[in-house]
Amino acid sequence: MKQIRIFLASSNELKPERDNFEIEIYRKCKTWFDRGIFLYLDIWEDLSARMGANGSQSEYDKKVKSADLFVLLGYTKLGMYTAEEFDNAIGQFKATDKPFIFTYFKNTTGPVEDSLTAFKDKLYKMGHFISPFTDSNDLWNQFNKELDRLDAVSFTKNEHPEPTGAAAINVTGNSNNVISGNTNSTVTVNTGNTSTQTADKIYNINSIDSANFS
Repeated sequence: MKQIRIFLASSNELKPERDNFEIEIYRKCKTWFDRGIFLYLDIWEDLSARMGANGSQSEYDKKVKSADLFVLLGYTKLGMYTAEEFDNAIGQFKATDKPFIFTYFKNTTGPVEDSLTAFKDKLYKMGHFISPFTDSNDLWNQFNKELDRLDAVSFTKNEHPEPTGAAAINVTGNSNNVISGNTNSTVTVNTGNTSTQTADKIYNINSIDSANFS
C-alpha cells in the first residue's frame, strides 16, 4: 500500500472548509484503495487530540516535513503557526523536493488582516502560484484535479504540462470586462467601429505579450 501524506494548514475561520476537505479526502481514499493508494490527512484538530497537553508546534513541524503534499488555506488572516508551517514546508522542499506545496485563498470582498496581505506579497515575490476559491466545492474540485495529475506521474514530480495552444476567449458587453488567468498568451481586443477606444485598469500588464485594438 502506497501512502501519500497530506498536511492541511489553515486558521480556525476555515473550519467548515477543513471539515469538507477531510470528507472528500476520505472518499477519494476509498476510490483509490483498491489501486493500493492510501491518502493520509494530517489536520491540526487530530494532531492536537493525539498530542494532548505535551504537544508543541515542533511536533506539527515534524509532520510537515514528513508530508508528501502540503496544503495551505487562507481567508482573512494568516496565523503565526500557519506561516511557520509554510516556511518549514518550503525549507523541506528545497532540501528534498518534497512536500509539493499548494496554497488556496478563499475569495472575500471584506477587510483582511495585514498578516494575510504580507503573506500573499511573499508568495508573489517567490513566484509561487496562488489559487483562489469560492467555497468548499470549488476548493475540492481544484485539489482533486491536482491529485489526479500527480497520480498520473506516481506522485514523483509536480510539474504542470506546458500549454499546447490558446483557445479564443470571447468577451462581450458595453461595460467593464475582465480577462483573468491568461498568461504567456496574445490578447486581442476588438472594439468595433468606435471613434474612441480606451483600455482602463489593466492589471498584471507584464503578463500580456500584446494587445491589439482594431
